[in-house]
Amino acid sequence: MIRKIIHIDEEKCNGCGLCAEACHEGAIDIVDGKAKLMRENFCDGFGDCLPGCPTGAITFEEREAPEYDETAVKAAKEKRTMNEMAHEHHEGGCPGSRMMQFTQSEAENPPVSNGKPVSRLAQWPCQIKLVPTQAPFFDGAKLLIAADCTAYAYANMHEDFMRGKVTIIGCPKLDAVDYSDKLTEIIRNNDIKSVTIIRMEVPCCGGLQSAAENALRNSGKFIPWQVVTISCDGKILD
Repeated sequence: MIRKIIHIDEEKCNGCGLCAEACHEGAIDIVDGKAKLMRENFCDGFGDCLPGCPTGAITFEEREAPEYDETAVKAAKEKRTMNEMAHEHHEGGCPGSRMMQFTQSEAENPPVSNGKPVSRLAQWPCQIKLVPTQAPFFDGAKLLIAADCTAYAYANMHEDFMRGKVTIIGCPKLDAVDYSDKLTEIIRNNDIKSVTIIRMEVPCCGGLQSAAENALRNSGKFIPWQVVTISCDGKILD
């Protein structure tokens, strides 16, 4: 089929690799010091790689090329993520941050089992600092971005907010970090269906809300989102 696809001028390319990093689909590799479009069916034709090229070696062209294969791109992303996690574990990464996904369907896990509440956590890790920016559990997920204190303040956190969602948690004050960039990558690189931000009423929680809102703007996507505020004594304020 004839479609828009990128063209790389190898004479202009200096091999910096910025385009390969910018290509979220993984269509570009650096080969013998030059950028090359290795997987034409991975190139979506949107040109995320263009602005990052310092030499202007990348342009668009209309030519015969295979159709963009979103299924193959997703499969390659999942494989790459799993390989990265396995490599970190092999190289001495924290075993406690090994990626896991849990089955939390309503049919298999009713709200109460044997008289005890059940967990609605869908994956591990859940800390924003530890969670990968691309993972199978993010595909088609309803994302819950929660201040870690909310689970202690609000008694029914699992059933009212975590159920049916992928939960990531953090505290910008304790972590002393702006989560904006990482949250942007998570939302941009995955098929996120909605975002719920749950925070405490205290001022420092504004950093988490601000980071999430910045990420939604910077991702370039239009995704339904909401903010819920919990009081220090465990009530919903919004």
